[in-house]
Amino acid sequence: MLNALNLLAQPAVMQRLTLVINHVLASEPMAAQRLRAHTGRCILLQFQGWPALLPPLPVMAFRVTPAALMEWCGEEAPTDADLRVEVDASNPALAFVQALGGKRPRIDVAGDAAFAADVNWLFDNLRWDVQDDLARIVGPVPARELARLAAALAAGMRTAAGALSGLAQRARRDPAEASGQPPQ
Repeated sequence: MLNALNLLAQPAVMQRLTLVINHVLASEPMAAQRLRAHTGRCILLQFQGWPALLPPLPVMAFRVTPAALMEWCGEEAPTDADLRVEVDASNPALAFVQALGGKRPRIDVAGDAAFAADVNWLFDNLRWDVQDDLARIVGPVPARELARLAAALAAGMRTAAGALSGLAQRARRDPAEASGQPPQ
């Protein structure tokens, strides 16, 4: 039952993800300039080590359109992807915590060097301006306040994640020390 539900939801999730990616790409003219040179090329994202206990991830293959946007290739991954990006997903919770701290997971890239350089530029330089999008809906002042609140929340989460990470590292070194028990 859960697997069937997952299979039904995956296309809808991927279509929404593609819309978000294209929204961010469209906000930066330099992104279009860089991608236009790669029209028709395909990028395949693969998540290595994804835990079997979690629902499987959909195929994440995208093709560059003539409008310099991304198009999800659907359920079947192309066998001739121009660029393959393998992301270490063996510990999704740790990857999430590290992402909160601004750290990328381990990524391996194979394929066309020029395409890889431009995709890397996109990863390094594009950010979703949520405050600007919120301002269109609720106005600039509420959007600024919501952004400040979100920034404070994110800073608190980064602090908590750092503390948990430190605790986990101490637990690996000395389980008695991490539990607060005196060493024997």
